[in-house]
Amino acid sequence: MCANVFGVLKSLFGKPFDGGKRMDNGGSQHPSMVRLHEVQQEVAGLGQQVCTFSGLQSDRDYRRLERELARLQMEVDQVETEGKAELQQARKRAAQEVEGLLRYLEENATHPSRLAIEELSQEAQRLVEVGVVEPQRSGAAEISDELVDAVQELVLRLTQVKTGGRVPLRKARYRALTRVCAVQDVIEGRARCQTLPLPLSEDTHAAVQRINQVMVQVSGARSQLVALLMGLSGRDSCAHLSRILTELLVELDALDVSGNASVRNYRKRVVEEINGLLKHLDLEGEGDDTCRYDLAQNDSIRQIEAVRGRVAQLRGEMLRQCGVGEFSFRPKAELQSLLTHLDEVDTARNPCIREARRRAVLELQAVITFLDLREALERRQPGLEEHPAHRAVWQVLASLLELQARVLCFDGKRADKSYMMLEELLTKQLLALDAVDPQGDPMTKAARKQAVKFAQNILSYLDMKTDEWEY
Repeated sequence: MCANVFGVLKSLFGKPFDGGKRMDNGGSQHPSMVRLHEVQQEVAGLGQQVCTFSGLQSDRDYRRLERELARLQMEVDQVETEGKAELQQARKRAAQEVEGLLRYLEENATHPSRLAIEELSQEAQRLVEVGVVEPQRSGAAEISDELVDAVQELVLRLTQVKTGGRVPLRKARYRALTRVCAVQDVIEGRARCQTLPLPLSEDTHAAVQRINQVMVQVSGARSQLVALLMGLSGRDSCAHLSRILTELLVELDALDVSGNASVRNYRKRVVEEINGLLKHLDLEGEGDDTCRYDLAQNDSIRQIEAVRGRVAQLRGEMLRQCGVGEFSFRPKAELQSLLTHLDEVDTARNPCIREARRRAVLELQAVITFLDLREALERRQPGLEEHPAHRAVWQVLASLLELQARVLCFDGKRADKSYMMLEELLTKQLLALDAVDPQGDPMTKAARKQAVKFAQNILSYLDMKTDEWEY
């Protein structure tokens, strides 16, 4: 287990927690010392639970842990020291360790980031209640684009919640993300189904009537699954819904659809729909596995970080050569291969890994677009009859290239003066492009549009570099 009780107590008290071994010395036979040793063993057991508890103060497990720790605290206070310095020191140490766990438990349950995660989870519940559950009850089944966009925004906001490396906060964020991302997948799947052709007519084949009936049941199961994931269905359970869907799969498999390709394809589509729902029904214990939410040792993250490290090396060498006026360094082929490698990284449906990969791709693309623009400016050979507005766009692009080089080098925060200066200069270039009048010239219109997009991408990249995102 990562960041276990021993590491936590070491950070709290400056000494590693040894499970009471340091009491195993000359005074270990004293009844008070024996009792303190027993208390510390209990602390070690509870500490592992405390250090991975990701809930709130209102949770039953929080109250249980708090009650157990308070009991141990009282037992430590009741240990007689008989005025002996060694016993006094041991009792003080045991009391500190229990108090440290109580404090750690409370800090995580009331941490602003934990409350932010809970607030976003409740916002997701409200969205699902209004956009999925209530319409389903009233007989409406259509998913709006607004709901899909709102859930996507929630996923992004959850990935941006800072945990400060605390395992309980990472665990809480991961558990919330897996559920919201599962909801996102289900409603997006349902939205896609709305655009598909209507089911086959029952006159097509004898099995079509039953497949259509299953399709209706699957539609209801989607809403039921979404409600389960968001904690809006008190009576049902994931296991119960899983059994129902599995039974539907067995029934579909038993249907005789031989000799009719269209019916076979229709059944296959319904089977895929059911399997898509089933994959989200294993979330009951999701987040209990440390490697799922503590990503420091995750293989996919290691691959992403290795690519980012290589990109940083290439970027540094490229900018160094640009600074001295040399342009022989052209790493575009290697950058493209790194981009391909990122595409192949397995995110394992983990939204944090997916976001880490997305950001690494943007870092890589920023370097590639810089190289592309530099090469375009090198090749540029304006004619005497070039449109003045077209020339003005290229002048702005040349300025943007210089600014992008500074953005690529930037390693500060949003409060820094250099950040505000870069943001202001980039905004000025956007205004300069806005002032360019193409005068009906289609080439100038296209060039200005591309330049605006390029400037906006640089601003977005600068913003991403300073948003203090973490895994």
